[in-house]
Amino acid sequence: MKTIKNTLVIVFAFALVSFTTSTIKKDVKVKDSKITWTGHKLTGKHEGTIGLKEGTLSFEGKKLTSANFIIDMTSINTTDLSGENKANLDGHLKSPAFFDVKNHPTASFKTTSVKGKDGNYEVTGEMTIKGIANTISFTMEVGEKAATAKLKVNRAKHNVKYGSASFFDNLKDKVISDDFDLNVELTF
Repeated sequence: MKTIKNTLVIVFAFALVSFTTSTIKKDVKVKDSKITWTGHKLTGKHEGTIGLKEGTLSFEGKKLTSANFIIDMTSINTTDLSGENKANLDGHLKSPAFFDVKNHPTASFKTTSVKGKDGNYEVTGEMTIKGIANTISFTMEVGEKAATAKLKVNRAKHNVKYGSASFFDNLKDKVISDDFDLNVELTF
């Protein structure tokens, strides 16, 4: 009788373990990952890169359950200009008129929900820039060791006012779009 009880306990424990999945956290390989940005204005656009300070993707089995990141705002880099023009734009983007990196050296994203399966997910979370959090959603494709996402971020929602028609009238051809694009390529 005792042997049957022990066997039943072992079978029950095995079944419980078989049907539960544990969360696996995978650190993003920061040096192998890449974030590019594009800012649009009425008369053109500028492009560049920005570094990732750290990031994790969490999975239950093969299903993505969260994606959390810290972005190094001090690494803002313009790639479509050179020399003095590049230095001026990089400095301007880092200044209090834009992202104020001296007071806000990082930005972050923290997941609030993930929907989808088979490597295609709709990720929603809180994007914090200049200490101001706003909800954002985007599509993320996740493979075995890499993930990609394209985000459209509204800078006006984070109090980034320079050249924004949301804050200023009569900017004419000096208007800079409130939305900027982030293209994210992650390796983990």
